[in-house]
Amino acid sequence: MPTPPTHSHFPSHLTLTITPPSLSSSTTSQSSPNILLLLHGIGDTSQNLSTLARALNLPETTILTLQAPTPLPFDLGGFHWGDDITFSPAGDLDMDVGFSRSTKTIIQEVIVDTLLKKCGYRGRDIIVFGIGQGGMVGLEVARHFKDFSEGVKDGDRELGGVVSIGAPVGLSGKAPASGTGKSRTPVLVVAGKEDGGERSTAVSAAGVRRTKEWFEFVEVSRYKRRGDGMPRNADEMRPVMEFLARRLRSYKGVPEGSIELS
Repeated sequence: MPTPPTHSHFPSHLTLTITPPSLSSSTTSQSSPNILLLLHGIGDTSQNLSTLARALNLPETTILTLQAPTPLPFDLGGFHWGDDITFSPAGDLDMDVGFSRSTKTIIQEVIVDTLLKKCGYRGRDIIVFGIGQGGMVGLEVARHFKDFSEGVKDGDRELGGVVSIGAPVGLSGKAPASGTGKSRTPVLVVAGKEDGGERSTAVSAAGVRRTKEWFEFVEVSRYKRRGDGMPRNADEMRPVMEFLARRLRSYKGVPEGSIELS
């Protein structure tokens, strides 16, 4: 069984919060076969997602809320994941600006060096949940995970899943050939309805097609309303919780010392 991570496991330059499984939802205080990696949106902080981490109350799951590495300029407050800062014609911060540095940091320092090598988790045990720009980064992490996981067993070179709230795969990079070139990490994209209105959703039909060019298993759930923010009610949250329920692992009822055959 893997060892639940603590702050001492991670490089000191990373800013993150750790939410352990609640005792009421776990077999023991140390039972945590799953990792949920929460990535905030542009202009936010990891601390602001700590309430969400507690509210999810996922069984046997340690939630890591990671803060983006770069503060926004001009005293805008918050942090961003991008390699650069650009503005849209409307004057908004552009979400899709390339994420090579953040992607490498998350894969190498957070997942491979810490969760896999130090704590004993497998790629399949790790689910990424990103909001806005954080969702786009989560998809980048999943599609590039194989590239950075040299020395990791072939069966561990896919993640357990990605939930992206309001973001498809970005425009950077060339799509792989169909079939074996695609990532087999399951993906759920959640977004507002696409009604043709200006800025109704960042997840356009083209964005969905682009995501399906990179991933073999993609689900898309759209709200009945416009806007790509977090789910506002139980109906909007249900597809997310159903996806997580399918992807999370459980050791309840499994004798200690048992070996998983895969």
